[in-house]
Amino acid sequence: MRQQSINESTVDVAVFQELLKRLLVGACKPVFVVDVHSIHKAKLVKQYVDSLDGALKLFYLPPYSPYLNPDKQVWAYVKRQVSKQFVQDKDGMKRLALGALRRIQKLPTMVKSFLQQQECRYAI
Repeated sequence: MRQQSINESTVDVAVFQELLKRLLVGACKPVFVVDVHSIHKAKLVKQYVDSLDGALKLFYLPPYSPYLNPDKQVWAYVKRQVSKQFVQDKDGMKRLALGALRRIQKLPTMVKSFLQQQECRYAI
């Protein structure tokens, strides 16, 4: 299993491009990414995506529309799981959050449930 981590730095174009590269590892079909952040519309990101000949497609949500973003469903779940446990420090919180994310990875039906939310069905 690949080492997973939680990014603590500011997400800039380079960090976002690295994430996109990681998403493509092992992909046999095009990967679709839905997002709203303006940094993801940067010229360097567009050039990178264009260089992949359709292996990666970015779709942008309207500003201020978190209810349309399936990621928000994932983070709401993680926050609920972490908030149920006693956290003593930042490292403990990171461990709990990463553990919750790993549990989600092992439960495809849960991932599908995030996409089944009425507002997120467009992403299916």
